[in-house]
Amino acid sequence: MPRLEKTGKGTKRPKLDWRFVQRFCSIQKVLFPSWTSQSVLMFGTLLVVTLTEQLIIYQVGVLPSHFYNVLADKDSSGFRSLVGASMVLIILNSTLKSVDQYICNLMYVNWRKTLTESLHSAYFQGRVYYTLNVLREDIDNPDQRISQDAERLCKQMSSMASRLIVSPFTLSYYTYQCFHSTGWIGPASIFGYFLVGTVTNKILMGPIVSTLFEQEKLEGDFRFKHMQIRVNAESAAFFRAGKVEHMRTDRRLQALLWTQKSLINKELWLYIGVNTFDYLGGFLSYIIIAIPIFSGIYDGLTPGELSALISKNAFVCIYLINGFTQLIDLSTTLSDVAGYTHRIEELREVMDDILHKQCDYDPTSGQSYDFDSDFNVHGGPVDTAFVVEHLSYKSPYSDQLLVEDLSMKISQGTHLLVVGNTGTGKTSLLRILNRLWEADSGLVQMTTCFGPRGTLFLPQKPYLTDGTLREQVIYPLKDNYPASGSVDDDRIIRFLELAGVSSLLKRTGGLDEDVDWNWYDVLSPGEMQRLCFARLFYLQPQYAVLDEATSALTEDAEAQLYRTCKQLGMTLVSLGHRSSLEKYHDMQLRLCGGGRWELTKLKGAGWSSDHTEEDV
Repeated sequence: MPRLEKTGKGTKRPKLDWRFVQRFCSIQKVLFPSWTSQSVLMFGTLLVVTLTEQLIIYQVGVLPSHFYNVLADKDSSGFRSLVGASMVLIILNSTLKSVDQYICNLMYVNWRKTLTESLHSAYFQGRVYYTLNVLREDIDNPDQRISQDAERLCKQMSSMASRLIVSPFTLSYYTYQCFHSTGWIGPASIFGYFLVGTVTNKILMGPIVSTLFEQEKLEGDFRFKHMQIRVNAESAAFFRAGKVEHMRTDRRLQALLWTQKSLINKELWLYIGVNTFDYLGGFLSYIIIAIPIFSGIYDGLTPGELSALISKNAFVCIYLINGFTQLIDLSTTLSDVAGYTHRIEELREVMDDILHKQCDYDPTSGQSYDFDSDFNVHGGPVDTAFVVEHLSYKSPYSDQLLVEDLSMKISQGTHLLVVGNTGTGKTSLLRILNRLWEADSGLVQMTTCFGPRGTLFLPQKPYLTDGTLREQVIYPLKDNYPASGSVDDDRIIRFLELAGVSSLLKRTGGLDEDVDWNWYDVLSPGEMQRLCFARLFYLQPQYAVLDEATSALTEDAEAQLYRTCKQLGMTLVSLGHRSSLEKYHDMQLRLCGGGRWELTKLKGAGWSSDHTEEDV
């Protein structure tokens, strides 16, 4: 993990230090993956445009000195020529500045695409997104870091790009011009001025980075609270909990606003430092110009020539100072960049840490098992779905074993019912079987593929994705598989009827009509469970693992759905409390708590278990 300083409260606060440089460089490797990447090409184009722009700016900057000459000599033809040249230079300059901004905007979009897709690639690899949101507490608001912080980082970097890319060239050129005009004292004074400004602003930026980091965390917490209310609005309304949620939401708002005020107070001193150095730069330029004048170097020039020379030298000195002050002005932007860099790279580091700690990772090869790779739509029949040998497991949040030394096989044609009181580890067993949690000891082997023709899980809480009715039914298959057609449409409609939700066709306007409402808001709990069964019928796995999948339905509806599963050839593994489920299963695994369990045969068949490996 990164080197971060701990506060008195035990939290870690990011700094504008070497670790920031390392993290920033790590992100740049993502944004500029190769010399032929689009970002490199745009960056090169921006360099050419900005250098050309600086050449034009120099010509525009020395125009006043030429005007002094022609006006002092009353040269009307020279004045007309100079006005024409000025108009051309001004048009070129404005055009180049516009192109400069246009390229920066394109870079922002391209950087955001590249960085966000890279974060998505790590986030959705294996079980990382599950572990990050459910099991890990050391990273706040991963959704905000991916969707918002990445966008803001790319926006801030694009706003800095043109000024940073051209700075080495302009500073070198104008340093030479300043030395030519004023001698060594000019550049030395300006470089010393910049050094003092840099050190001062570095000191002032230190507290801002950590406060910005904390502000973004509280922004995510505040947004999450509103999302929580939106998702659970009906449940909260049944409790008449408006006043309570109002109080708790305001509490998060107050914490956010307090941090924002603290950030504003700290930025005040930075703004004072930046603005002071901006205005002092103007006085410094005149002091530098005055030195050769008062020393008598230009005593032989006429007033017109002296005015022209002062104008040219003033432009050179002021532009060199302006080049440095622009870098100092970037202090505020740099503090923002540092804060977002720490948040994004911290997320990347935690995701990498999760991937390496998961049992899917092979440290010898450096490769990881793709958690989704065994989703197979063409898998053939397999006689056994799971092999469990001497399995012991517990919750990640507790040290107490839920089940100890469990051995069994889940085989084709033998339906298993898992029962037990709340908290004895029924759903936890499914998490172990599906590799969401790691076992404390023992072996769990999934011998079939995951997906159609293999094994599918129906979780306790129905999951409805965004999209059309067709996309709900075929989930988690990709939207373009299989291609819509009359045969597939007939299958989907038939399974919707078998699940008892054919009325959704009329409510949505058809299988492929986009809906403008949230499925969770419109469907009742029973309808959501029925729709998930329609999904199960469509995918037709060989093994179906059901976690309280009919808890919101009547026993008659439950009987119809279970019969359909069996008619479609599925072997069922069910979790539930209802005694009515027993008639659809052959074996029962009872979790008794304290690590104890009992495996018995239902329907009075003569079968028993002596806690050794058995075929279920």
